[in-house]
Amino acid sequence: MTDDRNNHQNQNPNQYDENVPVSLRILSTQMRALREGAELTQRELGDRAGFSESQIGSVEQGRRPLRMDLAEQLERVFKVPKVFTSVVNEQLKEPHPSWFQPFAAAEAEAVALSTYNAQLIHGLLQTEAYARAVHLAYRPALDDEELERRVAARLARQQLLTRTPAASLSFILEEVTLRRPIGGWDVMRQELNHLLVVGQLRHVEIQVMPTERFTHAGLGGSFTLVERADQEVGVYLEVQDNGRLIGDRRPVSKIARRYGILQSQALSPEESAEFIRQLVTGER
Repeated sequence: MTDDRNNHQNQNPNQYDENVPVSLRILSTQMRALREGAELTQRELGDRAGFSESQIGSVEQGRRPLRMDLAEQLERVFKVPKVFTSVVNEQLKEPHPSWFQPFAAAEAEAVALSTYNAQLIHGLLQTEAYARAVHLAYRPALDDEELERRVAARLARQQLLTRTPAASLSFILEEVTLRRPIGGWDVMRQELNHLLVVGQLRHVEIQVMPTERFTHAGLGGSFTLVERADQEVGVYLEVQDNGRLIGDRRPVSKIARRYGILQSQALSPEESAEFIRQLVTGER
């Protein structure tokens, strides 16, 4: 047995990242079981399938989804038709990217959500036109089917705004998110008016963080605190098409305190509503 084989066997195959969706875990488990049953290392399987050892390892650890081209090659190597491709086809129907799925599930069941946004208006507050403009700006460009699927998924998430029982929702938006004319000025004006309407809901608070503030607790970037019915709180961080839902109490507690400071530094909900009205009327 080679050293390479020993190295891979010494790794714990059950050590998944806490954000790996169950569907990815099932596929990776099947893939690893077939590879080990055939007494192949990840490198040997990669050579037979035409993929790198790192790609095989990443799929087995749930760090990347199984793509259709690799699924087809795995079925060829192991002579198991439709074992992988049928599952991949079902995954393609999932409206959210795999890295976003754990948070989407937590958000849908949230009893409270507190979010600070530095770049864009939060997805729960976006109009359809604004959401479509955001996805049109995505690079590399999304194909039409994927774009429409993501827009529909984003709008479906907004059921949280009107759900019964109502969730307690708090949003802090950087001033720049209100001034950046995503989709053009007409789209942006519609979005600002939408914020004014949503902000009138009793369970929703929208605050604006003015650019002119001398001190700012949110310079580390955007984040979302999500509380579930069991009172467990997590924090979701996202950057460059990578998202992570963290449940460890120490970082969650630190970010929760940070959010409290941000609330004190931002305009009050009433001041924020007036700020947005002035943007709509061109007074600012």
